[in-house]
Amino acid sequence: MFTGIIVDVGEITMLEQEGDLRARIACAFDPDGIDLGASIACNGVCLTVIDKGASEGRGWFDVQISAESVSKTNISEWKSGSPVNLERALKVGDELGGHIVSGHVDGVATIVDMQDEGDSTRVTFEAPATLAKFIAPKGSVALDGTSLTVNEVNGLRFGVNFIPHTKDATTWGKVKVGDRINLEIDTLARYVARLAEWQS
Repeated sequence: MFTGIIVDVGEITMLEQEGDLRARIACAFDPDGIDLGASIACNGVCLTVIDKGASEGRGWFDVQISAESVSKTNISEWKSGSPVNLERALKVGDELGGHIVSGHVDGVATIVDMQDEGDSTRVTFEAPATLAKFIAPKGSVALDGTSLTVNEVNGLRFGVNFIPHTKDATTWGKVKVGDRINLEIDTLARYVARLAEWQS
């Protein structure tokens, strides 16, 4: 379980196809503080640590990624040097600063427009039709693992405002129109919609 509050931007340093895809991610985490088998959200995808270490003054951890995860996310676009939003799993007593995020990505949204508004940037996304119905104005979504508030919704499209801090502390300062973004809808929205189906 995660909160969508990004704590580090890692870097893909190795990708190997060995049955499943294996990735090595350099990070600021102390490898001594990472347990083998721990869950780390990487661009919003909950992945399991299978190895860890340090080199050139940086920690790193390895994860294995199933074909299912690759097909449902933007992981197929990772390459050496790609930046990755990272969040460690929530511990009992941690501050819940974002919203409850499972790390189970529902699909991929596409950036269709970007407009600067003062120091912030308004980004418009297009969601898959199967997921758009779960996105509501002022509701929460996780995009590449980041907990964000939806500003407006228009059909399949929805807008999010990114303040300078978010752009500086995550990968959001480097995105562009056409980028495919991991989307996890709010769990509460999913259950409300399911309940409405049963009542209709």
